[in-house]
Amino acid sequence: MELPTKYNPKEIEDKWYDFWEKSGFFHSEPNVKKNPYSIVIPPPNVTGVLHMGHALNTILQDILIRWRRMQGYNTLWMPGTDHAGIATQNVVERELLKSGLSREEIGREKFIEKVWKWKNEYGSEILKQLRKIGCSCDWERERFTMDDGLSKAVREAFVKLHGKGLIYKGKYIINWCPRCLTALSDDEVEHEDHEGHLWFIRYPFRDSPHLFFNIATTRPETMLGDVAVAVNPNDERYKEMIGEILILPVVGREIPIIADESVDPAFGTGAVKITPAHDQNDFEIGRRHKLESILIMNEDGTMTGDVMDYKGMDRFECREALVEELKEEKHIVKVEPYSHSVGHCYRCRTVIEPYLSSQWFIKMKPLAKAAIEAQDKGLVTFYPERWTKVYLSWLENVRDWCISRQIWWGHRIPAWHCKDCGETAISTEKPDTCLKCGNSELVQDEDVLDTWFSSALWPFSTMGWPDETKELDYYYPTSTLVTDRGIIYFWVARMVMMGLELKSDVPFHHVYIHGTILDDLGRKMSKSLGNGIDPLVMIDQYGADALRTSIIMLTVEGQDIKLHENRFEMGRNFINKVWNAARFVMMNLTSGKFLAVQIEEDDYEFEDVWILNRLSVVTEASTNALKKYRFNETIKSLYEFIWNEFCDWYLEIVKPRLYDSADAKSRVVALKILTHVLDNILRFLHPFAPFFTEEIWQSLKSLIENNRLISPESMVNKSLMICSWPEPNVSINVRDSVSLSEGANRYTVNEIMSLLQNAVRAVRNIRRAMDIPLKQALKVLISVHDKETKEKLDNHHAFLSRMANIDTVEVGVNMKKPVSAASEVVDNIQIFVSLKGLIDLREEKKRQLNHIKKLESHLDIVRKKLFNENFIKNAPVSIVNAEKDKEMELLGQINKVKEILDDLQKDDSV
Repeated sequence: MELPTKYNPKEIEDKWYDFWEKSGFFHSEPNVKKNPYSIVIPPPNVTGVLHMGHALNTILQDILIRWRRMQGYNTLWMPGTDHAGIATQNVVERELLKSGLSREEIGREKFIEKVWKWKNEYGSEILKQLRKIGCSCDWERERFTMDDGLSKAVREAFVKLHGKGLIYKGKYIINWCPRCLTALSDDEVEHEDHEGHLWFIRYPFRDSPHLFFNIATTRPETMLGDVAVAVNPNDERYKEMIGEILILPVVGREIPIIADESVDPAFGTGAVKITPAHDQNDFEIGRRHKLESILIMNEDGTMTGDVMDYKGMDRFECREALVEELKEEKHIVKVEPYSHSVGHCYRCRTVIEPYLSSQWFIKMKPLAKAAIEAQDKGLVTFYPERWTKVYLSWLENVRDWCISRQIWWGHRIPAWHCKDCGETAISTEKPDTCLKCGNSELVQDEDVLDTWFSSALWPFSTMGWPDETKELDYYYPTSTLVTDRGIIYFWVARMVMMGLELKSDVPFHHVYIHGTILDDLGRKMSKSLGNGIDPLVMIDQYGADALRTSIIMLTVEGQDIKLHENRFEMGRNFINKVWNAARFVMMNLTSGKFLAVQIEEDDYEFEDVWILNRLSVVTEASTNALKKYRFNETIKSLYEFIWNEFCDWYLEIVKPRLYDSADAKSRVVALKILTHVLDNILRFLHPFAPFFTEEIWQSLKSLIENNRLISPESMVNKSLMICSWPEPNVSINVRDSVSLSEGANRYTVNEIMSLLQNAVRAVRNIRRAMDIPLKQALKVLISVHDKETKEKLDNHHAFLSRMANIDTVEVGVNMKKPVSAASEVVDNIQIFVSLKGLIDLREEKKRQLNHIKKLESHLDIVRKKLFNENFIKNAPVSIVNAEKDKEMELLGQINKVKEILDDLQKDDSV
């Protein structure tokens, strides 16, 4: 398998994914001889299509699964989808509307049939798309929140929780969506700031109609349901009025003035209207004072018939009409602008209505108490740690969860109502008869459960609960949950509570919270803004590995990611770099004629010791970073090692050894090291970029099997995917320090190499600044501050000569600058390059003067922008900062040229 000149992801990605899946590498079965590592995927909605948020989330999970699999764990990544009650029902209803039908017209049973048909046709599309990214899920275990097993788990959980008194039905104020016609939990309401109004309305006293009592409200239409006006009992302005009777304008209803501690004297007039059926706080006040609750709206947000003039009118139309009537009757005192937070349905963005309704609830306080205790015991760890406080804050302030929804698609509540006596039976299956009266006519509750109820059971319901299965016994609790901060309340907290209540253990030990992907301007990606980036389009353009590595390079621990399409070039360039390095190594692997060469430890050159030492260091650093979920830190350390240390340095250093046929042993050693390091690089990168690493590894394996030059342990495997994760200091053990002379100190190879690299860079900088051709050999002097530093460099003159094309090199302590020499200072050493016979000093001065003029001209252009107030004010911050960086860079270049000119002037005057 010879590697092509250019890497083409389209030719290999599907090939290797099919190979992995058909080989059964994704599948896991309980095995007591191996430690388990399990993840359950946050189930995407069946209505979903792959977006960048999904891509980030699943790439992170796949990295963990592939890494742990290579570490020898028995890994399970459980895939599946969520039935997404409201969202899916809305999609199918829109399809029905195209045929001029509504769900009510075709009835519940036929509508559910159509939803199932739609789900079977389109519902797994997103899981197919996850394959394109390379997700190594156990597809043989794919689950759906409404499949038979999970439906059984939902019913069992409901019955158990109800039996413990944790589920109850009651009439309370809930969040109601007039568009979706269903209740919503508090967490399903998204608040936005609205610029509204505060209306000050006067209510006349019954016994003194010429006197008025002023109240303030942001929702005047709800006054039609007013049953009282409340004031704070400590408010001196109103103490004597408590108990008086007012007349409700327009309606004419008599309502009392009551006292309640919850009233804020600083809001409005300090007096608030009480509408128990349409406000949470008013509902609580109404309960305390035993007030009547009057519903004035229908479920669709239109007004009821209690006030005939407004019957059937939309709530916001009613607001406008009612305000006009109040103005005509002189009841409006004033209107003030008022900014306030307004709740919206998280699905359709409709303004929600606080609504008095009979619903099913879960008592959350007892469950939250157990979750807090588990957190105090350290059973769940959040990464980054700061999310622990957010999680605990929600648990400490949790309210009862409204779990019933007035839609048709979902898990119907397992409650059966007797038609005869009204008794309700809670059971996993329909009872034959009513336990109270014996009647056989029982009707199941019309409501379905909140989608998040079944999602809360996901970690254990997917493994067979409520049955005792080998999967539950082996894989539960799962190891890690990877999710977005937006569902810490919706999902993470509820899974912990349900796990503790129903399984007596937390559902996972680690929770990694990743950031949100934004556009390059820092805005959320959305259809309305048209700023989304389709990951499948990016895969088609750059390849899946480029998408994966680019995203991880940008993913700083838990922070949001600003993304532009051109950022994927970063990953593509990195992959091309590794691809080309692999081709170079493999082209130099030859026949087995060197097999007879016996290699001893002393045969390793200095650079061999150095690269193996660096490999060991990066192995340990990468493994430790992954353990802490620092994905970005891992890929950056690998990038630095591969690009800079292996490709830019080691490959360049050993080229002469590869081409020197006279020293067979040195060539074999170099090939052995190159192959060993490349094999480790491929294993490092596989969790991040699985496709191209598999392609290279298979080609390398083929060459090695034919060549028999070396035999890494990993090459016995069928796939890179099941090779072992690299360990520090294994396979090739060499010394990590060298003694330079008898009795001398021992210096680490890294210390010495750092000095050598700085010296080489300095010579190259001088060559570039003075425009000296690369082929021109140089005479170099290196001045150091002490004998120890001199000792570090003395044994490596040949290295310096080879890497910087130096003819002669001399190292001394505190050497003086020679005449006609360019200099560079790095890390307390000074490099002098003799210019005698290389350049014409006068011509060089002219060239440098022209160079400085060009730089100063560019600097003037940049500064004109930065001194322009309109540019600073209107340009994006990123653009302004880029110009500031450009200014600093140009200043640095100008100062460097000035130093060169000073040196040239001194040399010319000698």
